[in-house]
Amino acid sequence: MAYLFPSAEWVAAFKDAVNASEAYRVSAAKWEGDFYFNVEPKGSLKEPVSFYLDLWHGECREAHLVSDPSAKKPEFEISGTIDTYRKIFRHELDPIKALVSRQLKLKGNLGKIMRSVKATLDLVNSASSVPTTYPDEA
Repeated sequence: MAYLFPSAEWVAAFKDAVNASEAYRVSAAKWEGDFYFNVEPKGSLKEPVSFYLDLWHGECREAHLVSDPSAKKPEFEISGTIDTYRKIFRHELDPIKALVSRQLKLKGNLGKIMRSVKATLDLVNSASSVPTTYPDEA
């Protein structure tokens, strides 16, 4: 079964994949920080979608779609088009290069993320492991 990105089911499967990843558990053992990931509308995605991840010492403690952006004040906010996320999850675009080149926009401390490149890549690998379809492919 493939999950539609970005849906509540995909976010739940992503959380499960993160928590099942021994590589992420090790590389993010000292990481503390939460995120809003914002997916900007493009093509068949007509409305923006955001999801929240609470990442703490190699574990995803909470993950869900965001209905009220003011409900939390995450340490980081990453925004990009669905095409950018697709390229990252398919390993066609390095997530750090996407941040540095502003294909992904970041609100938060880039230096903290740059000190955790391995954890970032392991997080992306977790996302990549989720069987995914995109709105224009469904």
